[in-house]
Amino acid sequence: MSSHDSSAHRLSMRAQLALGAGTLARTASRILGRGSGGMIGGEVASRIHPNILSELAVPMNSVIVSGTNGKSTTNRFIRAALETAGQVASNVNGDNMGSGIITALMTAPTAPHAALEVDEMHVPAVAAHVSPEVFVFLNLSRDQLDRVGEIGSVERRLRQAVEENPDSLVVGNCDDPLIVSAACEARNVVWVAAGAGWGGDSAAYPRGGRVVRDSDSWHLIEAFPGEKLPKLRERPTPDWTIGNIDLMPEGASGPSAILYGPHDVRVPLHLQLPGRANLGNAAQAVAAAVALGIDPQVAANAIGQVRQVAGRYSIHDVDGRRARIMLAKNPAGWQEAMTMVDPRVKQVVIAVNGQVPDGQDLSWLWDVDFSALSASGDRRVVACGERGADLAVRLEYAGIHCDLAPLPMDALKLLEPGKVEMLLNYTALRDFKVILDVRQKSATRR
Repeated sequence: MSSHDSSAHRLSMRAQLALGAGTLARTASRILGRGSGGMIGGEVASRIHPNILSELAVPMNSVIVSGTNGKSTTNRFIRAALETAGQVASNVNGDNMGSGIITALMTAPTAPHAALEVDEMHVPAVAAHVSPEVFVFLNLSRDQLDRVGEIGSVERRLRQAVEENPDSLVVGNCDDPLIVSAACEARNVVWVAAGAGWGGDSAAYPRGGRVVRDSDSWHLIEAFPGEKLPKLRERPTPDWTIGNIDLMPEGASGPSAILYGPHDVRVPLHLQLPGRANLGNAAQAVAAAVALGIDPQVAANAIGQVRQVAGRYSIHDVDGRRARIMLAKNPAGWQEAMTMVDPRVKQVVIAVNGQVPDGQDLSWLWDVDFSALSASGDRRVVACGERGADLAVRLEYAGIHCDLAPLPMDALKLLEPGKVEMLLNYTALRDFKVILDVRQKSATRR
């Protein structure tokens, strides 16, 4: 891949002015307690200099990470791997639209690398400014349909980004037909068998045909007699695969596996984050890091040190309840989350809100298989959140008896001291973190 010299790059006077004003706005937002400043800094800077993103990105080798689920985690993995070679500019708090990405580059304008999580609908626009060395495309499924529209339109946005950036390498999940459709015409593509725990949104292939899944693979058949099928009719042969998977190694906090790559690469993976899905995220992160010159074992070791992502997977002591927080946002995300719940933990809290950032249509709750929660007969489950009653009804139909509480903190009070697994959707997690932060600050003042 190409290499840029960040030390030789000088910003224009207008860009320097925009950078100064944006930095000041970001700092003021944080001091005044108005948030992290992850958006306001970039917003102010772009008002002063509309082309500030392009100027900031020029000296950086950039990676754009996108997909429905796993963006923040994969981006964090990539950042950890790239940090072994120097400073990395990155939107660490998940501010993944234009202003947030500008802020990310502003915080480290001389960094040689940038790892950027980008909202699926904004990938073409961001890529037009950033000219990424690497795209990492994870998966596509229903999410916030009231905002982004049907899944085919999202696939077309990713495909557009590939077409408009022919020199970029695409690291694509070959287990997801929608990602394959978006990336299959890329000049440079590396396929990773990252897994596909959810197939409900890829029954139809955007280029024609119907998807038939066969164990870990898939292929196309005619959706109607005489239908013309595309040239690529089956899962591409992966360049990177995952084997020897152990989701619950004795004495470990996360899964382990062996990652196999080109040129007889064989790399042990030992993660701190739970679940099969995170092994797939790690595999794509290693592939992206290798494309930028990082040794695969070095990348895997760095990824194995990541313990939390923007508060997700963090563990908090709440009046003797040792609560581990996990995010689940959509049908695919919830299905993945089922694999992350430690079967040895006998207390689970599930929270669902229905605010605009979550997507207000929650009919998808009936698509998710919650049976994994009943694997332990003596497990206690508490449903909560603004749509907790809807969730409780769904769980009862799945044969899972649950208690009902207004908010996650109320749910914890119903449980005994000890370990608790918490599955929260976006605004439920966001609001719960605010409460935890307030509690922590109060405890510090005492």
